[in-house]
Amino acid sequence: MQSCLDIDNSGSKSGSYSVGFVMGQRVHLAGDTRRIGTVKYVGAVEWYEGNWVGVDWDNGDGKHDGSHNGVRYFEAQGPKTASFVRPHNLSSGVTLLKALEFRYHGESTKEEQDEMYVLSATNKKVSIELLGIDKIQNKLSRFEELTSVSLAYLGVSSAGPPGHINTTIPRLKELDLTGNLLFDWREIAAICKDLPALVTLNLSYNIMSHDVSGMPLLNHIKVVVLNHTGISWKQVEMLKDSLPLVEELHLMGNKLRGITPLSSDIVHGFDSLRLLNLENNFIASWDEILKLSQLKRLEQLFLNNNCISHIWYPDHNSLSKPPNSHELLGESFRPFQNLRCLLVGGNKIEDFSSIDTLNLFPNLLDIRLSENPIADPGKGGVPRFVFIARLAKVEILNGSQVSPRERKESEIRYVRLVMSKCHDNPEEIKKLHPRFAELKKFHGIENEKVANGATVPQKMSSSLISITLKCVAASIGEKAPLTKKLPATTTVAKLKILCESFFKIKSVKPKLFLQEEGSPLPTLLDDDMTSLFDFGVGNGSTILVDEEC
Repeated sequence: MQSCLDIDNSGSKSGSYSVGFVMGQRVHLAGDTRRIGTVKYVGAVEWYEGNWVGVDWDNGDGKHDGSHNGVRYFEAQGPKTASFVRPHNLSSGVTLLKALEFRYHGESTKEEQDEMYVLSATNKKVSIELLGIDKIQNKLSRFEELTSVSLAYLGVSSAGPPGHINTTIPRLKELDLTGNLLFDWREIAAICKDLPALVTLNLSYNIMSHDVSGMPLLNHIKVVVLNHTGISWKQVEMLKDSLPLVEELHLMGNKLRGITPLSSDIVHGFDSLRLLNLENNFIASWDEILKLSQLKRLEQLFLNNNCISHIWYPDHNSLSKPPNSHELLGESFRPFQNLRCLLVGGNKIEDFSSIDTLNLFPNLLDIRLSENPIADPGKGGVPRFVFIARLAKVEILNGSQVSPRERKESEIRYVRLVMSKCHDNPEEIKKLHPRFAELKKFHGIENEKVANGATVPQKMSSSLISITLKCVAASIGEKAPLTKKLPATTTVAKLKILCESFFKIKSVKPKLFLQEEGSPLPTLLDDDMTSLFDFGVGNGSTILVDEEC
C-alpha cells in the first residue's frame, strides 16, 4: 500500500541522512545524488502512519502534483513531479570537505571500473588500464596543492565548520559545485570567505533561495556561473554589491523575461563586468537588453535562444526609445560602447533593419545570427554572403572567421545581386540596401544596362563563371570533381540537366547545394527557375550534387 506514495526503501540510515527537514530545503534520494528535489511538505499523510516528506523532483519524475487521495498538501511544479518519501530515504547532504574527501581520496567503485572498457574485434569487453593513474591520483590527493576542484553532483549542502576549508585547500582558484543541494546564500558566503584565492565559482543546477540579504563583500570572485538556479534579475542586483569585481556572469536557463534594475531604468554598477551570458531565457523585447547598454566594460553579450524578434540602436531609432531614454543615452558614453561580441542565434529575427542596425554598435566585430528566420533560406532567409556584405565591421560571423577574400567576394556578389533585383529604382535600393552605394563605389562596379525582360545585368548575362561541381550522392558512387564555365544566367533546372550529363547519371534526380566558405551548412538551391547569379553563385563557387530522397 505504501508504494503508491513512491517510497524507496533501499535508502541508507547512516548519520548523513536527517529527519529534520525544512520547507525549501534541497535533498536527494539516498544513494542517488542526481535525483534531487525540493522539500515542499513535512508531516503526516492521511491514512498512513508516521511522518512523510513531500518532495518536488527537479527532473519531474514523480507520482502526483502534491495532492494524495483528494487531499492537497502542497503545490508541485507539474502534474506528476512530486512524491511522498520516508525521511530515512532522503539525504540532506554533506559538507564540502566530505565531498572533497570522497571525490579525490575515495577508491573507484566497481561500477566505475566496469565502465572502463573497449570492445574487441569479437565484441568482448576488454578492461582499460590508465597509464600514470597512480601519479595523477597521488597529486589530486594532496589537497593543499589543488587549484581547481569539481564536486558536481556529490550532495554538497553546507560549508562545514568555519576555517576548515581554508586550511585544507588554501590555494583553490576554481570550484565547480554544479548540481548539489546548496540553496542558502549564507552557505555560499561561508565557502567563499574561507577560500580567499577563489576566482571562479560554478553553482549551476543548485536551486537557490530568493533571500540574498546579508551577503558579505567577496571582492576576490571574478567568474560566477548561476545557470539553471532559478535566480531572478532582482536577486542579481542584490548580489551586485557583494561581487564588485566580477568579470563574467553566466545566467543561462533561468526563465528570465526582463531586466529589472532596483532603482533606475537602466543597470548601473558591475563596473568590471566583461561577459554576460543570458542564453536560453525568455527575453522577447530588445528594450530589456538596452537596460544593459551603459555597462561600460561589457565586451561580450550572449543572447542565444531567447525570443527576440527585433534589434535597434538607441541613437538611431528615436521613435522606439524606452521611457526616460535620456538617462540611457548618457552624454559621455555611447550605448554598448565596448561591446565586441553579440550572440543572438536561435531567436526570432526576420527583418533586415535588425541586421543593418548592428553597424551602429561602435566596436561590434563578432556576431552570431544562425537559427533565426532571416538566416534560414528555407524560411525566406538569406545566405552568409549577404550578411557579410551588409555588416561592415564583422570579422567573425556565426563562429567562422571572415577573411579579406571572403569579404571582397561577398560584397561584389551582393552588389550585383541588388542590381539584378532593383534595377532602375535607386530610391528602393537606398531604402532596402543602405550599404549598396558605398560598396558599388568601393569595388568600382559600373552601371549595367538591363535587357528587355531580363532579370540580370547585360554584362553578367553574357559572362561566364567558373564553378566546381562535387558529386556527393551515395548511390552514384565516387566521382572526380568537375570545374565548368557556365553563364551566370543558367537556371538551377538547366544545371541539374547538365549534371546528369556531366556525371552520366540517369536513374537519380539531382539536388543542388551551394557550399560557401565559413558556412557550416550548404544552401539548398530550391527554386528551379532561379538563376545561379540570383542565388549568389559566383566565380570559384562550389556546387554539391546530391540526390532527391
